[in-house]
Amino acid sequence: MGRILVVDDEEGVRSFLAESLELDGHHVEEAASGEEALALLRAKSFDLVLTDLRMPGMDGMQLLEKVQAEQPEVEFIVLTAHGNVESAVQAMKLGAFDFIQKPVSGPAELRLLAARALERRKLRDHAEATRATAGEPVLSHGDPAMQPVVEALKKVARTHATVLLLGESGTGKEVAARAIHRMSDRARGPFVAINCATLSENLLESELFGHEKGAFTGATERKRGRIELADGGTFFLDEVGELKPALQARLLRVLQERAFERVGGTRTLEVDVRWIAATHQDLRGKIAEGTFREDLYHRLSVFPVRLPPLRDRPADILPLAEVLLARACHELKRPVLKLSEPARKALLGGHWTGNIRELANALERAAILADGDTLEPRHLLIEPARTPPPAAEAVPGVEGLSLEELERRAIVQALESVGGNRREAAERLGIGLRTLYEKLKRYKLG
Repeated sequence: MGRILVVDDEEGVRSFLAESLELDGHHVEEAASGEEALALLRAKSFDLVLTDLRMPGMDGMQLLEKVQAEQPEVEFIVLTAHGNVESAVQAMKLGAFDFIQKPVSGPAELRLLAARALERRKLRDHAEATRATAGEPVLSHGDPAMQPVVEALKKVARTHATVLLLGESGTGKEVAARAIHRMSDRARGPFVAINCATLSENLLESELFGHEKGAFTGATERKRGRIELADGGTFFLDEVGELKPALQARLLRVLQERAFERVGGTRTLEVDVRWIAATHQDLRGKIAEGTFREDLYHRLSVFPVRLPPLRDRPADILPLAEVLLARACHELKRPVLKLSEPARKALLGGHWTGNIRELANALERAAILADGDTLEPRHLLIEPARTPPPAAEAVPGVEGLSLEELERRAIVQALESVGGNRREAAERLGIGLRTLYEKLKRYKLG
């Protein structure tokens, strides 16, 4: 169902149109003039405007032009008197979806046209919000450790409950989120994702909520945020533990009220979004530290699901490897490689501390190195298991050191152990990449 604004200076016509659309389940508001309609459009969010062309003051054509300049995603249907079809055609050239002649023959014609306009709006939003998902990996290939997880996701997918996915980095939390979306009644709507660990606070705020033209330096035009684009579908908030306190407060409001404003804007936008969040961090620990809001945690963890690490689901390793290897070969534009028996044994013997992401990287690297049609263990370059560093109390010379110095040493050690690769170091430390950069800056580690 859509949010529709009916604009007509004749109260009888306006009431008839509004009642006809409300009986079809739409949320409808009315405006008696173009000026009143423009004020409502700037204060609230609408999917469709049904407006008369001829009105005193600002007419329907002027209203269309102004709204198209400010909110091009809003669909328009124009009402025109018999004999004024030329003006209606001109309105369609300016972006109106269609026109309908007065007097309206009946509610059926009106409802059908409104349904078609709303469907176009939905398709346009869907196209803008989503990317191709062909070839997505499945949740599991039958490992017993994943059976209760798959069953839990199937059950929660049938509801509108907010889901919190927990687990180490690389365990497939986004794959799980997409599976929930596909199995839900929102499957035809958009699936929109954002990773909170990859963007600065200001950029993340703009990406989440959008911004108005002139909201900040460089904001040369209005931008719709990803939450807005997810309306009617699913929003996946990855690495939610990386959110700064100010953004946690804004997100909490959206979860509670289903409404927000763009950065630099005053117009309240309403959204109907199913929320899925994910983290590899201990959110309860962050609550104790005072870095994560407890009220937001309870909003997000309505239905928590923990994904096991790859090392605890060995029956999935080889089937996943086959899928990931085929994808890597496709991207490299080469024939699909076969896994030799020794290579399969090597994969089963890997420790995969980076989980599915590490497995995918190893197979892509192997596909690049392999010359023939078979992949051998020497192409995989599987690293031996890394021994975790000893606890601080067992390391000579740490007595009396501050927590900051211990943290600094841990970062240096992690970077050295992975050859300076900051992303891998962040994963080993159990923190987001942006958090690592902040700590490198704080400790002047370059």
